[in-house]
Amino acid sequence: MLPLTLPTIQNWSCHNCSGCCRQHLIEITEAERQRIVAQNWTEADGIAASQPVVEPHAGPFWKKRYRLAHRDDGACVFLNEHGLCRIHAKFGEAAKPLACRIYPYAFHPAGKRITVSVRFSCPSVVKNLGKSCSQNKEEIKTLGKLVVPEGAERMPAPRLNSSAMSNWDDVLRVASAFKDLLTDIETSLVERLYRTSLIVTYFEQAELRSFSGGRLEELLEVLASAACRDDVPEPQPLTSLEATHFRLLAGQYARRESVADLKAGWWRRFKLLRSGLRFAAGSGMTPQLHEQLKPVPFNAIEQLSAPLPPGTDELLTRYLQVKIEGLHFCGRAYYDVPLAEGLQSLLLIVPAVMWIARWIAVGAGRHALLLDDVQTALALADHHHGYSELFGTGGFRHRVRFLGEKGGLAKLLVRYVGSHGCQPHH
Repeated sequence: MLPLTLPTIQNWSCHNCSGCCRQHLIEITEAERQRIVAQNWTEADGIAASQPVVEPHAGPFWKKRYRLAHRDDGACVFLNEHGLCRIHAKFGEAAKPLACRIYPYAFHPAGKRITVSVRFSCPSVVKNLGKSCSQNKEEIKTLGKLVVPEGAERMPAPRLNSSAMSNWDDVLRVASAFKDLLTDIETSLVERLYRTSLIVTYFEQAELRSFSGGRLEELLEVLASAACRDDVPEPQPLTSLEATHFRLLAGQYARRESVADLKAGWWRRFKLLRSGLRFAAGSGMTPQLHEQLKPVPFNAIEQLSAPLPPGTDELLTRYLQVKIEGLHFCGRAYYDVPLAEGLQSLLLIVPAVMWIARWIAVGAGRHALLLDDVQTALALADHHHGYSELFGTGGFRHRVRFLGEKGGLAKLLVRYVGSHGCQPHH
């Protein structure tokens, strides 16, 4: 087993909220399917006779895929009335599907090491509750042995940008440099985010083929020095195209599909199309995506001018640090995108989260943000990060590159994270 690099500032213990058993559709292997079916679940175990325990999962026609079945109320069929797993209770934790056992951890090969990240779709992760990851090291190591494939050390490193191949030493060197920039608490959150966005843009556009090792470090120092000379500007209006791309991106992060939605067929596709058109227009009322996001006027979200609630800086800084330390933003961990593009995607989550948080606050009839709004929005957004196929498509990646290359990313960070409040779009 390769040595593990654990999140240095993250705590987690399961608090039996059962959220993961309601919001995640767990794909299982053929061996897991056979094992669960052979367990012979009956009404005495709390499983109705008419209720299947596994069901087919849409996928390539040449490959059968299965997932755990869900009840009509959206909960996994194995979730009992106490918020606990029936498989775990009856047969022990080892009998559960591997996807259930490893959540919320994520393991990513990094040359001669394995980096460990966590998913902020779990409320206990968002609130940093429980034991430190270092205290959970033995449990994490046991899970890593189950999920990390043989030969992981031979997996290639992600590219540094769209034009430069790389090696793991340079990838880790660059990731560490960006982590240091984003976690420098001597600087305000908006300054860190704004300047990092400028450096990432320069880095994406640079010709890096001849840079490695010490020369790469020197380049990063030059870029950081140049960016630090730029003061954070007053919020600038977004162009119509920038605003449209951002609303569509935020709308994609805000989605949460239920089992009923997935079974709706053409009606689901029609609803997604209708929602997309509303986000593109940005006028009238927001669509009803799910119960956490009530329909509100788009302009009410933009007009909500409120300071960041206490605790937001710590939450977003911790989020970015955990994702970067765990390499949970590029390469195999994130749709095989280059490091620079992955960092732009990661930074774009921040204004998207703050926009969704404003949506939640407006829907609750409030004129101020609460930390709970930001926590809920981050859990919604990170549910998709690296796991929803949509975010690896050409359309989504084009949206990220457009906002990064055209300066929209920097404007969005100032607009939704700065203390100036929102300004009207052009």
